[in-house]
Amino acid sequence: MKKLFILSALLLSATSTIFAQKGSSDVQMFNPVMTAVTSLSIAPDSRAGAMGDVGAATDPDVNSQYWNPAKYPFAISPAGFSLAYTPWLRQLVSDIDLANLVGYYRIGDYQAISGSLTYFSLGDVYVDDYVIRPYEMAVDFAYSRMLSETFSAAVGLRYILSDLNYKFEDDTEVGQAFAADIAFFYSNYVMMGRRECMLNFGLNASNIGSKISFDGGNTNQFIPTNLRLGTSLMIPIDEYNTFTLSADVNKLMVPTKPSYRQYLDETKGEDYEDDSYSDASGYQSWLDERGYNDVSPIAGIFQSFADAPGGFREELQEIYWGVGVEYSYNNQFFLRGGYHYENEYKGNRKYFTLGTGFKMSVFSLDAAYLISTAQSNPLDQTLRFTLAFDMDGIREILGR
Repeated sequence: MKKLFILSALLLSATSTIFAQKGSSDVQMFNPVMTAVTSLSIAPDSRAGAMGDVGAATDPDVNSQYWNPAKYPFAISPAGFSLAYTPWLRQLVSDIDLANLVGYYRIGDYQAISGSLTYFSLGDVYVDDYVIRPYEMAVDFAYSRMLSETFSAAVGLRYILSDLNYKFEDDTEVGQAFAADIAFFYSNYVMMGRRECMLNFGLNASNIGSKISFDGGNTNQFIPTNLRLGTSLMIPIDEYNTFTLSADVNKLMVPTKPSYRQYLDETKGEDYEDDSYSDASGYQSWLDERGYNDVSPIAGIFQSFADAPGGFREELQEIYWGVGVEYSYNNQFFLRGGYHYENEYKGNRKYFTLGTGFKMSVFSLDAAYLISTAQSNPLDQTLRFTLAFDMDGIREILGR
């Protein structure tokens, strides 16, 4: 079963750079922020996925639940729902994927409720004569409200379940956690020359909640609490053509785990450079002595802004960002592109994204394609799809 957990951890953290392809000095500096349930960090929809994983301040759509639920009161349609499918590690296996179902309903002119279900399957894992199917899932609901004509806020609650063992061993348990989201959205018109443009700002603090444990609470791991800030500018060229420029910056609000290099420096001396030396149990005991495993989720949020071993420089490395552009013709045909960047010592997710979309009164279909520029990315050369439905359009068709 140790092999199973190693395999599962590798699959869930496959966005990280492969250690073996780096030099020893780089491996010592490689110190990503570690969390459990990393499926919560996967962009679920193709529109944002085609724009460099940007969505905190883009114009509202049915998939705003993941990026910023405070956008829903600004949505044009009173209701909608969407289905998204994301293959995972398709160059290695064929049965790992993420599915997402999301919907919203506007209550009057100023409020909205929304919810989503995310399911991440690790496929079939063969252990001796057994076949197990580890998976992760999350269910969330949000309430959003306009506080003025240009400003809105939202709160959300999320239940998280992670079953990497699939009840195969008695000494492990299903991991469960609860989390909350707090989001804000600002949207207003600004004049640029003779053009009336739409300027948006968004903020979403997501997955603020409990730790998750797989052994009855003996050890607890952080979930990916994230702070996302974004801006977007929609520029109309003429009656039919529109360009939108968007950008997001993110910071995981999770304490940086003291690195193995720090452990060696403190216990073996700064001149100790035997890269083949391995002492996992000693490292874990050292972490316990330093109190890392006892940090509460709320304390960890504040600690995460000033605890990187490399000081302020390393704190800046923990910020990852994305930029995207969207071209729209008559609000029916869309072309999209973007770029996502994460520092090589914090995960090394660097990739370009491309995508297209087609929108009718009843439904819209979006597709995204990722081209990785780093050494490894589980979505490299993967085509993703999202199908969304507009309830106004459906009622119009049924009423005819």
